[in-house]
Amino acid sequence: MTVQTIPGTVVDSTLKLIRVPADTVLGLAGEGRFASSASLAIDRADAAVRGVAGSALRDQDLRADAQRRRIAADERRIALRLRTKADQRTAEAEEEVAETREQAARRRRRAGEQAERKREQAKKRRDKTKRSAAEVTKKRKQSAKQDAAMAEKEIEEKAKLDRLDRLETKTEALKEKEEALTAADEAKRLKDQASKVKAERKANS
Repeated sequence: MTVQTIPGTVVDSTLKLIRVPADTVLGLAGEGRFASSASLAIDRADAAVRGVAGSALRDQDLRADAQRRRIAADERRIALRLRTKADQRTAEAEEEVAETREQAARRRRRAGEQAERKREQAKKRRDKTKRSAAEVTKKRKQSAKQDAAMAEKEIEEKAKLDRLDRLETKTEALKEKEEALTAADEAKRLKDQASKVKAERKANS
């Protein structure tokens, strides 16, 4: 270490000592955006102080170190900006994905509700068709029962008429037979009477 480099070394050591508390706090804060921005601001301030001190002390090493630190800080700033944009784009993409998923979920719910409504409508149509078929069947059965009852009634009426006809025919036959028997009895009585008269005449002659 030469006499010319001693002031630069003192500046470097002093700045490092000053940064210790800030770096400790930022280390505890983690790697968030605020911590990165604060660390970048400290690095840029460190570079600026080194540049001013290097110019004042005419320390080429200190000025070169300040330049390197400024370039590194600029690169970190650019990287931080790009990372911020990337994080923003990622957040937007995630939001779009979430929205797309929500839309898909809503479409699925609507499709499910529509399918359920169609199933209910189809069930109602089937039930209505079954009821209509049952009513038609019931009416047909009632009509067939009524037709059968009417046919049975007609058959019974016809059977009654047939029985009446047979009874009338039988009655007329019996009447004719009775009349014939009566006529035969009368003829026999007359014959017997004639025979008796004839016998009496013969006995008196």
